[in-house]
Amino acid sequence: MSRIGRKQISLPEKVEIKVEDGSKVLVEGPKGSLNWTLPSGLAIEQEEGTIVVTRSSEERTVRAMHGTARSLIANMIEGVVNGFTRQLEIIGVGFRAAVKGGDLDLSLGFSHPVLHPIP
Repeated sequence: MSRIGRKQISLPEKVEIKVEDGSKVLVEGPKGSLNWTLPSGLAIEQEEGTIVVTRSSEERTVRAMHGTARSLIANMIEGVVNGFTRQLEIIGVGFRAAVKGGDLDLSLGFSHPVLHPIP
């Protein structure tokens, strides 16, 4: 059995998960809502504050999607709780980054600074 697929997913207080028609997964939280269609052969069992993804057979395709489905649902929950973030890491001598107003000023070894708007 898949090591990742059999792990339980803890459900935070503000997150609500619904399974419609046996395969459509809807996750709602403070940052929005996400939906995804569960592959055939997999099911979700919801218990007290936890979710478990189970499979109905030992077919190769179902086994292959077991861990993937669990990871995708866990990432959906993470997304509706914390949202999307991106970290910029600059490694090197002489490289620098600064925020100027609504732009990111990058000096990365070019002869001129690069101004990039912050999304």
